[in-house]
Amino acid sequence: MYQIVAKKSLNPTVTQMEILAPFVAKKAKAGQFVILRVDEDGERIPLTVAGYDREKGTVTIIFQIVGGTTKRLNEKNAGEYIPDFVGPLGKPTHLEGLKKVCVVGGGVGCAIALPVAKALCEQGAEVTSIVGFRSKDLVILEEEFKNCSSRFCMMTDDGSYGRAGNVCVPLKEMLENGERFDEVITIGPLIMMKFVCLTTKEYGVKTIASMNPIMIDGTGMCGGCRLTVGGKMKFACVDGPEFDGHEIDFDEAMSRSRTYADFETRERETACNLFKKEVE
Repeated sequence: MYQIVAKKSLNPTVTQMEILAPFVAKKAKAGQFVILRVDEDGERIPLTVAGYDREKGTVTIIFQIVGGTTKRLNEKNAGEYIPDFVGPLGKPTHLEGLKKVCVVGGGVGCAIALPVAKALCEQGAEVTSIVGFRSKDLVILEEEFKNCSSRFCMMTDDGSYGRAGNVCVPLKEMLENGERFDEVITIGPLIMMKFVCLTTKEYGVKTIASMNPIMIDGTGMCGGCRLTVGGKMKFACVDGPEFDGHEIDFDEAMSRSRTYADFETRERETACNLFKKEVE
């Protein structure tokens, strides 16, 4: 059993938890993920490692409440336990030799982007962080990004905080002004990553995209995270989750990601109805 030692609400739909898992914390690196179950009869879900403390033996996860399982996980409180917490899995982000990097995060994907930015900062790299959200009330991890970034840019779609517009606006401005990066690393909604990659491709800047958003069971067996990279079939969970963004067929990935949308909606509604009955 794995104890939840801390819980924090980052915004109305995103929660941060710190899990006591010493063996996972000992080996975890930026870019990797874990698989957990909320209860003995629950489904297995992959969640990216959002942070770790090797001394305390804890691993931080950040998740968005989008379906039945994440709703049940969010109902857990500090001091309670979950039965399974396996990892670290997936290949860690390749950071060796990078001296000047732009990290582009969107929405809850910023939880995945943050440990990458922190790891780069710790190795002495110059980090530019561009993060984007739909509105001010959905902003998460702002101070954490500022603390590990040489330059920080906040964007909101509705202009309610930071600059108005999407993350491609400042990125394109920098590249047009002659800014050059060893690499751009982008993590967020598929549509956002698609246009980040299209922007950087125009300037010949190597770009790595994290395909965590399409992972389902985290082992490759379900086939849900199958994607095409450079004309070849890959699986985000076992071959990635990070790939050359200029070689990813994002349109195919977005189409596949919608496959389980109806199922997720039904599971969320079922969980909500059960909770309502329990309250009544």
